[in-house]
Amino acid sequence: MNPKQFLQLGGLVLVLVGILGYVGVIGPTADSSLFGSFWWFDNGENLVHFILGVVALIAAYTFPAATQKPLVVVVGLVALFFSLYNFFSVEFLGSHLESPADLVLHLVVGVWALWASKGQA
Repeated sequence: MNPKQFLQLGGLVLVLVGILGYVGVIGPTADSSLFGSFWWFDNGENLVHFILGVVALIAAYTFPAATQKPLVVVVGLVALFFSLYNFFSVEFLGSHLESPADLVLHLVVGVWALWASKGQA
């Protein structure tokens, strides 16, 4: 996998997670989501996931390969930051990080992004 493929697949997944995360969040019983109570995303997380997904898709189709690679490295480092941060706190700027679900998710995404950044375009 190369950086462009990571941005395409990761962007699509984030857009879907951002949209599907609202299922159950809006309505009379907003205590769980389509993903269940184990992996519950609040409105802030859903919005961030959606925006990051759209940005990733735009970057995949408009940024040159020389720009995509460092962007994917930054994504990997940010995901690893949130994984490490989640060891010490379950809240970030008002959004709730589910632990261990978000911790593992961010760890996997961080490692995946750094691995994909090594791929050739």
